[in-house]
Amino acid sequence: MSPNKASIALILCALFATAPSVAKEKKPLSMDGEFGLIITTGNTEATSLSAGVTGTQELEDWSNEYSLAALYKQDKVTSTTGDVTTTATKTSAQKFFLSGQSNYKLTKENQRLFVFGSYEDDRFSDFKYQSTVALGWNQKLWDDAKSKFSYSVGPGYSFSQGQDGEDLNSVIVRAALEYSHKLSDTAKIKQSLSSEFGEANTKTRSLTSVSATINGALSMKVSLKLDHNTDVDEGSDNLDTETAVTLVYSFF
Repeated sequence: MSPNKASIALILCALFATAPSVAKEKKPLSMDGEFGLIITTGNTEATSLSAGVTGTQELEDWSNEYSLAALYKQDKVTSTTGDVTTTATKTSAQKFFLSGQSNYKLTKENQRLFVFGSYEDDRFSDFKYQSTVALGWNQKLWDDAKSKFSYSVGPGYSFSQGQDGEDLNSVIVRAALEYSHKLSDTAKIKQSLSSEFGEANTKTRSLTSVSATINGALSMKVSLKLDHNTDVDEGSDNLDTETAVTLVYSFF
């Protein structure tokens, strides 16, 4: 593991370790796991299986958010040369994403200081990996029974490496929005949007989802994810999309 990857791993571990160390009294925690079918377009074009885990934790002094997602697909490719037909297994999609954010609550309600870290490894993108660390200001503009909206903004640093081995590290400014709204007692819509503005590349990620409860802790979710990079190799798409239909189970 390179020094950059080791640094990101340590930061993410610190974020995930924050929750049990900052409070010992009340630990309200929610965690969802999902599994489903994804249709991808752009630099990765395949029908694939995906899995993910998301979690949130509200403590007395901290608010923590965790996310883990993986995408993997293998295709059997058949080719014919003359009278000979051969079949080979080919990996067509392989992506791993991990992120965590901890928000330290200030004395004024809904105002916080945040620290954020993420790591993405997408075998079929222009980057071997993309990682980000950032810190700054987080605020809940509102949070009621029907909807909630928050934003984060602050400086950070981006670690990335192209498929040619070139390091593309830079200082960035990260801005993010989170919105959710209950459509009914059993359905809700969520929208998250983040941009990382750097000297060499601006990376933007959007995730829109609508979910409906099927029975008890089980629900179905339809989502659309957009990943956009301004600086890509010639012949590559700036925009990657993932359209997914998944089953979600709420553990607690």
